[in-house]
Amino acid sequence: MVADSTIGNRPVDSRPARGRQDEAILREYSRPVAFYVWATALPWGFWFAAAYLSHLPVQSTGVLVSTLVLSLAGLFSPLAVVVALIRRSPRLRTDIVERLKWPRADRMPWVLTAVLLVPVSLMAAQGLSLLFGHGVDQFSLRGGFTFSTGLMPAWVTLIGAAIIEELSWHSYGTDTLVRKMRVFSASMLFTLIWALWHVPLSFIDGYYQNEVVESGVLAALNFPVSMIAFVLLMNWLYYRCGRSILVPVVFHASANMSAEIFMTEPDSKLIQTGILLVVSAVILVRERSLFFDRPAPSQTV
Repeated sequence: MVADSTIGNRPVDSRPARGRQDEAILREYSRPVAFYVWATALPWGFWFAAAYLSHLPVQSTGVLVSTLVLSLAGLFSPLAVVVALIRRSPRLRTDIVERLKWPRADRMPWVLTAVLLVPVSLMAAQGLSLLFGHGVDQFSLRGGFTFSTGLMPAWVTLIGAAIIEELSWHSYGTDTLVRKMRVFSASMLFTLIWALWHVPLSFIDGYYQNEVVESGVLAALNFPVSMIAFVLLMNWLYYRCGRSILVPVVFHASANMSAEIFMTEPDSKLIQTGILLVVSAVILVRERSLFFDRPAPSQTV
C-alpha cells in the first residue's frame, strides 16, 4: 500500500507522481475493453486492406492514394474511439484538455529527459558497438530514411504517428488500465496490446515495421522487446510530469526520429534495447511506489 507521511493527525500523500486528484478522475476512464477492442480491430481492418493494396503488381496513383488513406484511417482509429467514449463526459473532456498543456516549469527537466533519453542511449549503444568491431560511420547522419510510406514523406509519418498515437494512448488508453491495475501491470499489458496492434503494419510493403521484419529474426524480435523499456520509461515520464499527454508525444517522436538519424547498424539497436532495459530496471527499483503500489480504494469502486 502507499506509504503516507503525517503532519499532526492529518495524513499527507507522499507520492510525487499520482495524486489524490488523479485517482478521482481515473474512475471516469471506465471502458478498457471497449477502448482496446475497437482501437485494435479498426486499425487491423484498415491496415490489412492497405497491405493487400501495397502488394498489387501495378502501383498506380489510385492504389497509392488508397493505401495511404487506409493507413491513415488505421492510425486515426484509436483517436476516433477516444472521441466516441468521451463525447458524453464533460469531466473527461476537461481532464484531457487540461493534460494537453505543457507541464509546470519545475518539471521541465523531465521534458528534457523525454527529448534526450532515447537518442543518448542510441549513441551510447553505437559507442559500445565499437568494442565489437563495428565502424564509427554509424555516427554519420543518414541523410534519408530506411523506409518509405508511399505518397507520405517518411518524416511526416514518424512525427505524425507519435502525435496521433499518444493522443490516443495517453488521453484514454493508459488511464483506463491504471484505473484498476498497478502501473507496472498496466504497462506490461499495454506493451502486449501495442505489439499486436503493430502486426498488420509489418505486411504493408515498404513501411518501417515491414523493413524491420525483413531485416531478420533478431531485428523482428527486438522490436517488441524494446517496447517493454519504451512503455515503462514513457509512463514514468508521463506520471512525473503530472499526466501531461505532451510528454509521451515528445518521447515517442524523439525515439522515432533518433532511429532514423544515424547510420545505425542492427547490432547497435540490440545493444540500445539492453541499455534501455537496464535503465528501466533501475527506475523500477527507485520508483517502486509509482509502479507497484495497489490502486487506491477510490480506483477500485
